[in-house]
Amino acid sequence: MPGKRETNHAGSSVLKTTTWGALIALSATILVAALPGLLRYNPWTHSGDVSRPSVQVAEQVQPFETHSSTPARQDPSFSGANGRSIPVQGKSSAAETGMAQVSVSPATSFENPIRPAQPEPRLANAPKNDTNLPSTSASPNDDQPAVVAKLAPDLKGVDPEAPVEVIVQYRNAAGAADVAADGATAKAELPLVHAQLVTVRGGNLATLAAHSSVAYISPNRPVRGSLDHVVTAVNADLAYASGWDGTGVGVAVIDSGITQGIYDLNTDTNSSSRVVYNQNFVPGDTSSGDAFGHGTHIAGIIAGNGYAASTSNYPGVYRGIAPEAKIINLRALDSTGASTDSTVIAAIQQAIALQNTYNIRVINLSLARGVYESYQLDPLCQAVESAWQAGIVVVVAAGNMGEYNGAGTNGYATIGAPGNDPYVITVGASNTHGTGHQTSQSMTSYSSRGPTAFDHIVKPDLVAPGNGVVSRMSSSGNALVTSYPALAVYPCNSSKSSCGAQYGTARYMRLSGTSMATPVVSGVVALLLQKTPSLTPDQVKARLMKSSWKGFSSNTTATNLGTGVLYQIEQDLFTVGAGAVDASAALANTDLAPSNVGAAKSPTAVYNSLTNTVTVAGDPSTIWNNSVVWGNSVVWGNSVVWGNSVVWGNSVVWGNSVVWGNSVVWGNSVVWGNSDGSLGDQ
Repeated sequence: MPGKRETNHAGSSVLKTTTWGALIALSATILVAALPGLLRYNPWTHSGDVSRPSVQVAEQVQPFETHSSTPARQDPSFSGANGRSIPVQGKSSAAETGMAQVSVSPATSFENPIRPAQPEPRLANAPKNDTNLPSTSASPNDDQPAVVAKLAPDLKGVDPEAPVEVIVQYRNAAGAADVAADGATAKAELPLVHAQLVTVRGGNLATLAAHSSVAYISPNRPVRGSLDHVVTAVNADLAYASGWDGTGVGVAVIDSGITQGIYDLNTDTNSSSRVVYNQNFVPGDTSSGDAFGHGTHIAGIIAGNGYAASTSNYPGVYRGIAPEAKIINLRALDSTGASTDSTVIAAIQQAIALQNTYNIRVINLSLARGVYESYQLDPLCQAVESAWQAGIVVVVAAGNMGEYNGAGTNGYATIGAPGNDPYVITVGASNTHGTGHQTSQSMTSYSSRGPTAFDHIVKPDLVAPGNGVVSRMSSSGNALVTSYPALAVYPCNSSKSSCGAQYGTARYMRLSGTSMATPVVSGVVALLLQKTPSLTPDQVKARLMKSSWKGFSSNTTATNLGTGVLYQIEQDLFTVGAGAVDASAALANTDLAPSNVGAAKSPTAVYNSLTNTVTVAGDPSTIWNNSVVWGNSVVWGNSVVWGNSVVWGNSVVWGNSVVWGNSVVWGNSVVWGNSDGSLGDQ
């Protein structure tokens, strides 16, 4: 079966960075025993303390993978036209051999229609008046089910006497006064999502939820932060040669901060820094610098100019995708790579506020956490939608839970929030195997796969190289390199036959994960907007998806060097999305999707258990219903589904439950590398 593993891993569930890349392989047993201290390095971890949920960067430090691929299957019956069934050869397994059917149908065939696109942009995004939302008429006298529906699933069962930090989304202005009267203490205003961060006794949550002015209550969940060979693999070298370098475009990096004074992030003349704005949002800290080391690495992938590598004897020139773009540093992750929903939302609010000042056209979010409810209720998803509707392209990591099989889904349905939102561009991680060639790409074992939990959105949208990526490192206080020295990349002797600390100070580091793939796409977006500033976020997303490289074979294998486990990977649309981002092809493309917000919302997948078919359909207002230019066969190619995957028959994937359970979320073994210094998958 696709995604079948020889070994299952246990793990955790916090919103984290999607980076892998240190030297020590930690077993699942060690991971669980070390909670919560090691959660910040896990792809997804769920804090046992509901009052302090964690948001973690969607990337993990992973060892390299080795892959072997089977030739791409060309199914002559594939048409991709709406309403057609696509027969796909079933794969043999211990249980069955047969035929699977995939239908690509109009939205009218949806069993659970997705929310229609909003007619116009809005800067604040309250939960929509939708049949899937809790009743708007809840009051202290309402029945208990209506009240319970307004409480996030991970708030149920909290200690009634303990204080809980929650985000309360309101339906109207009276909400704040209502909750204050019930003993809630406001800690921060979150106008972007019509909400407040408040502290309240666990026993008062139901009382708060009973107010008709309250739309939804969720924990202040924790979040964590999922260019060696990468530039050529996405054809950004061709774009650079044509003069596209991101000049004038502002990219907001919401991460662990950026170290100041790094030449790679200066102008070509070193006369000034291209980090044009710095602000810290981490409570109890004032520095916007990067004590963790993740944010500086991300900024280098987006906009590093390779100065240090080109002026010293490094084995490569580690230039970013858009080496003249401006960086807006909004620090939301602490020195351990952790954060909370409210902190990230505050940073997103500021990015929108600074949009015109610094021409912010892109927000990079290399972070993620578990999904506990529909994107229509999740405050983090509401925040990224608001940025999208304000005209900013939001690029989000898919997460590093592709190896997770705790629910028997073989890594499917593990996309994290806010990457589960259909508006944003969600990015998975591929591996170029050190070649720098586009055609050498195959998927990593750790890249999270769709469809999304609860809403069954087709994700990821795109993939990009994210395995063993070399970029700038924070020059001081770098917690990642301090803990895992082998992450550092040192200069070499004059002949470059030997490299190490004896030849100079390390200025770069190597990390792996969907956190590294995400800024690759952010950089390509900056190039596209430099060339055509009039493009809206939906037009950018549609063009990137259509122009992506679609040459993935039907199957591949990847070995996690930290554990030695071999993974069989089905490279279908829930794994590779529309394909791998291609900067040169995107810049050459002239197809123009409608400009309205939501025109390129990711479609939904619907599983029919009676016919064993999957229907992929878009909202009627989206472009995916136009089979000539934007149809499924055009955008997703022949990767709709390759075999008789466990995803089709697994009720957990298609149900309304949390895939990872209520205790250990997104858990898998944390692999930091091996003794020879290689990282990620092989």
